[in-house]
Order: sequence, then structure tokens, then C-alpha cells
Amino acid sequence: MFFRQLLAKDATLSYFFGCGSCHVGVAVDPVLGDEDWFINEAAKQDVKITHVFDTHIHADHYSGARALAEKTGATYCLHESNSERVKYAFEPLKDKQRIAVGNVYVDVLHTPGHTSDSVCLLVTDKRRTEIPWFVLSGDTLFVGSAGRPDLAGREAEMAGQLYDTLHQRLLTLPAEVELYPGHTSGSACGAGMSGKPMSTIGFEKRWNPMLALDRAGFIAALTETIPPRPAEMDRMVAFNLGL
Repeated sequence: MFFRQLLAKDATLSYFFGCGSCHVGVAVDPVLGDEDWFINEAAKQDVKITHVFDTHIHADHYSGARALAEKTGATYCLHESNSERVKYAFEPLKDKQRIAVGNVYVDVLHTPGHTSDSVCLLVTDKRRTEIPWFVLSGDTLFVGSAGRPDLAGREAEMAGQLYDTLHQRLLTLPAEVELYPGHTSGSACGAGMSGKPMSTIGFEKRWNPMLALDRAGFIAALTETIPPRPAEMDRMVAFNLGL
């Protein structure tokens, strides 16, 4: 397996990984304007980009996922709940769906809370073990923090969904599973996140203050610490929906 992490603008983290021996790879959450970085990395690794994922409809940056898919002939993937929202074709992702990328498995976890369409991607290198190696957590779980719940305008409801998602979907993963979030410190997508761009499930269970709270405390804390909305949020969402 090969793995690349890109620190993009607005403290966004994008990913490119896959199976070098089978010459295939996938991109996750590319920012508009970064398409050539992925294309160049694919050329260096001698792989074809087969899938491009957005972990959700982003509200803090313009997504480059569709543009990258068009340039490379890759399949653009988004959670199935967006079928009535967006104005373009995409490959609908279902909860517990498995996508094979050579010797790499990508398992889709539907993880609502930050947004209703959020997914996390659980990745396994089957040449090493059948145990998952890492999870790309999008804006659901950050290093030291959790995603903001207000973008749909239902803060308390979404915060409750996020609590359930974290405790039922992510924190049940093995402690050694590595965690790679969609943002690092400086992002508008969550408060109090660390500048460290990765962690593990076990470390976050032990040291992430949001994960030590009960459900009521989590909802209260998350809704009291919501950052200001991104300045161009409405334009970004409209662009990412294809409106």
C-alpha cells in the first residue's frame, strides 16, 4: 500500500492511497485547484486513480473531487442520501459497502452528525492483515475534537446523532486503528482540534475531551463551542451541490 496526506488550504487534509502492486489508487476530499497534485502523485506511483470520494458535501471549501474524477476518468463517490440534492451524477455509497482497490479494501461507514450524509472510510491492506489499518474520519472525528453539528440548522439534534455515531461506529473499532481526519487546527469545521494531523482510535478514546462526556454533556459542550460560519459557506455549498 502507498499513502499520501496533503495539507490543503483552509486547514483541509486530503488523501491519496491505494495498491501500488496493482497500480490503482483513490483520492479523498481533494480541494478545488489541487487536481494536478493528485495526478502528479499518481504518475510518480505509476497508478491509475479509479475512485474519488467526498466524505460529505463540504461547507468550508470548494471541492475538487468532481473535477479530478473528470480529468482522470475515475468514479466520483458520495453517500447515497445526496441523490435528491445534487445536480450531477455520482456513484452512491451505502453503509457497510466494500470497495476493492487492488489489495486494499475500503469499507464505507455512514456516520451522520456533522452532516446527514457524512461517511468515514475504513481501510484495510489485505496483504498485511484482515484487520483494518486506518480510518479516514472526514469531519466526524478530529484529533482532540469532534465535528461541528450546526450546518443543517438543527444543532442539538445533529449533536446527538454525532454522539451516537462516534460511540456506535468509530469507538468500537480496534484501539490501534489509525485516525486521519479531514481537517487540522485552524479549520472552521470544529473547535479545539489539534494541529497534529493523525492519531489512533485508542489515543482519542483516552485523551479527546469530547469523548469523555455522556450524551447530554456532549450535546451541551458541542453546541456551546460552535465556530463562526465560513464566510463563503452558501456559495461553497451551492457549488458543491452543482447548483
